[in-house]
Amino acid sequence: MTHPIIGIHHITAMASDAQRNVDFYVSVLGLRLVKRSINQDAPDVYHLYYGDEIGSPGTAMTFFPFGRAARGTRGHGEVSRVAFAVPPASLSYWLERLSSLGIAADGPHERFGETVIAFPDPDGLLIELVFTERQSLRAPWKHGPVPVEHAVKAFHGVTMNLADAAPSVAVLQDILGAVFIAQEGNRHRYMIGVEEHAAAIDLFIDPALPRARQSAGSVHHIAWRVTDDASEEHWRSTVSRHGLAPTEIIDRFYFHSIYFHEPGGILYEIATDNPGFTVDEPLEKLGSALVLPPWYEPHRSAIERLLPPIQLPQPPVNV
Repeated sequence: MTHPIIGIHHITAMASDAQRNVDFYVSVLGLRLVKRSINQDAPDVYHLYYGDEIGSPGTAMTFFPFGRAARGTRGHGEVSRVAFAVPPASLSYWLERLSSLGIAADGPHERFGETVIAFPDPDGLLIELVFTERQSLRAPWKHGPVPVEHAVKAFHGVTMNLADAAPSVAVLQDILGAVFIAQEGNRHRYMIGVEEHAAAIDLFIDPALPRARQSAGSVHHIAWRVTDDASEEHWRSTVSRHGLAPTEIIDRFYFHSIYFHEPGGILYEIATDNPGFTVDEPLEKLGSALVLPPWYEPHRSAIERLLPPIQLPQPPVNV
């Protein structure tokens, strides 16, 4: 394929309290807050980005914290679980770490030959750690709260809840290039991406599930990764040709994006690697202050008045 989907670029979810979100993803999971910006479609809401030291594509978990938002409800038409890859030898470390922080983990369980534990974030989004050799740690956050040898490496993949598999599979396989791997019960595994960047996409099929309702604790969208603007143009044309009505290419300042809904109701984005998160902050300062896209900079004072203060954990929790 000339312009392949490389894997997952980022995953964006919704949260309630911004400070609680920072505390969990930095102090518990050990991700770095690499960007403190705004939801460009709702500038009175933060857009918080977490990842490895530089927020490499494939590591970026991002959030829109909507203050007093109620919890969403699980159902079909959503990404219901987000899985991160961690080293196989780190199971005891993570079980002890979570227990010491008062977080009850479900598992360990075996799934498709890999060991998995699961636990909720503060808004009920289910996070999984998959103990695997498959991904590598690209840019370790050396000053984070989790020792590098146990750190989250990258996204392992996601679970998508669907009432009917066939229309969604057609998009994943026939358009995006995903490959079927195996089935365990109602869970059908596909892989999408290139070599070590490939992600596991588990389709959990249950026609009895109610329709999901998005709010705090819900994944807003999943972004697939492409290299550059030429690839973005290619994918916009491809998606449009298949009748999926993509948006125009949108400049998100840190990457360029298109959006479209797949038939099961999940919002897909396709995002470029560049320009990246160091376009407006040096590496050592990432996430330390509110940064705005240039077109919002004239409104900084008004925006800052609307956003609640947040503090990075000092010092990081290292257990």
